[in-house]
Amino acid sequence: MRLTTFSDYALRVLMYAGAAEGRLITIEETSRVYNISRAHLMKVVNILTKTGYLRGVRGRSGGFTLALPPADINLGAVVRATEPDFALVECFATGNQCVITGCCRLPNVLNEALTSFVKTLDRYTLADIMLEERDFSVPPPADETRGPDFAAAGPGG
Repeated sequence: MRLTTFSDYALRVLMYAGAAEGRLITIEETSRVYNISRAHLMKVVNILTKTGYLRGVRGRSGGFTLALPPADINLGAVVRATEPDFALVECFATGNQCVITGCCRLPNVLNEALTSFVKTLDRYTLADIMLEERDFSVPPPADETRGPDFAAAGPGG
């Protein structure tokens, strides 16, 4: 399972807006902080505003801020709002051409895994992953790999 870049950016935008503690931030500022395309962020901010996670202020001195308290922004709900689909395999999507669809048992296993993934996100809110504004100026550690170490777990987890 891999989140789209859109969902990744959406979570980052919310984290940055949360760290600003009500201060209006701009797409330009956010683009600079994350070194992300302004065009991509415009789309992300637009969706987050339409779905009620951000409040936008138009005009010369405009920007955006969180529309809800961080504790009310559920990470699972954000991912559901920003992911285009959860088609992990061909048969989950329209236009499926897999010849074993009628008898395959893999979708049941993958649905269970996907449900666990989203249920885990549902247990957390933006408040759980909040940073302070100064954290956004700290350079990333050199050559640090993130994520699970499946090799260390051995066969079968």
